Amino acid sequence: MQRREMLNRFGLGLGTLALAELLQPKQAAARTGGILERTHLPARAKRVIFLFQSGAPSQMDLFDHKPLLNEMHGQELPDEVRGSQRLTGMSGNQSSLPLVGSPFKFSQHGESGQWCSELLPHTAKVVDDLCFVKSMHTDAINHGPGVTFLQTGAQIPGRPSIGAWLSYGLGSENADLPNFVVLITKDKHGQPLGTNYWGNGFLPVSHQGVRFRSGKDPVLYLDNPPGIGDQTRGQMYSALKRLHELQQANNADPHLDGRIAQYEMAFRMQQSIPEATNLSEEPDHIFELYGEEARNPGSYAANCLMARRLAERGVRFIQLYHPGWDHHGGLPGGLKRQTRETDQASAALVQDLKQRGLLEDTLVVWGGEFGRTNYCQGKLTGNNFGRDHHPRCFTMWMAGAGVKPGISYGETDPFCYNIAENPVHVHDFQATLLHLLGIDHEKLTYKYQGRNFRLTDVHGHVLEPILA
Repeated sequence: MQRREMLNRFGLGLGTLALAELLQPKQAAARTGGILERTHLPARAKRVIFLFQSGAPSQMDLFDHKPLLNEMHGQELPDEVRGSQRLTGMSGNQSSLPLVGSPFKFSQHGESGQWCSELLPHTAKVVDDLCFVKSMHTDAINHGPGVTFLQTGAQIPGRPSIGAWLSYGLGSENADLPNFVVLITKDKHGQPLGTNYWGNGFLPVSHQGVRFRSGKDPVLYLDNPPGIGDQTRGQMYSALKRLHELQQANNADPHLDGRIAQYEMAFRMQQSIPEATNLSEEPDHIFELYGEEARNPGSYAANCLMARRLAERGVRFIQLYHPGWDHHGGLPGGLKRQTRETDQASAALVQDLKQRGLLEDTLVVWGGEFGRTNYCQGKLTGNNFGRDHHPRCFTMWMAGAGVKPGISYGETDPFCYNIAENPVHVHDFQATLLHLLGIDHEKLTYKYQGRNFRLTDVHGHVLEPILA
């Protein structure tokens, strides 16, 4: 055999071996394993589905029943209630802050007797599976910092998001799918959703969220270009990997490892994504459960159904964003529209996970970045009004995976302006979420620029009373 022939054959053999390696799930899983060899604590949850309601839903019109506001409708917010708390620039210059009662009827539901607005008839049916946290509070008063704070633990962009931390710490349950997937309701207007909300920050790039879109290409640039087959693309990835490894040998750079992992994941996703995102496989009764809008790719209902499919395939963190909750004006009509789009599918997701046995180890979270004011922004005219941002108290709910079902934790004052009992800071929520996944929030850290960073910064306490 000639030397050149031998090298050509040997080189092709290496490429084939590398391609075969990419197609072995066990070996791929080893490369995408988390930094933790084992969890710090017994894990109750394996994965999280976060139904993020972007724009901040009005707590006193959905979950936090406050009849006093209806009794005092139109009267001035008492000075002793507001105190010295700051207001946004949108209502801070108002000469009057008239209280506004909810125009929607409230009633108690389930054996647990949880309060729900008439706007949420489907959620009302599953309240015995939900844990309402009605005493959430945050440091941020505007949307960008508020969403960034809830998702990353800091108001300034640049830190890793929750999903990135979980990917870094726990790794993958399915090496053929990303650890962290983002789904955004299509054709919705509202506050901008920047990629920093699901970014990896200073963690390796392989831990950033991967956005799935509606349409024939759920992940952009994943399909082979015309004329390129799987074998050719696999050999290309093998060659790129070898080039990166040669560069790594001369100049160690963790970003190169992340790049290699991303190329390998892209190759595996060519096979896994079409199957995972094919909702046509679902039977009719599932579409009836989630609502007919679930047949519309990219809708909130379709994304909830997609979240269930991704959860049962082992995706670690599934982040849904549904914009449109920022009701500075026209709240009665806007809130009806938002709840029509989200109520049935949110409740259906909990029911669907439960009937499949997945709710036992899947944590579902519903909520926005902060709450709304009990007073009207602008002039109160008839039945039309708006509410401004309010960071002092808001409501979120959780379900499944080690959370006590059918309870309310925390309480606001009769005006729904301040917290009266058991305040829950954003960092407490983050610490509890990590705890349910078996992670001590103080121990999952990453050294960057000489300092050990963590999701909860230097704060956070686990909410033991809500743990089952």
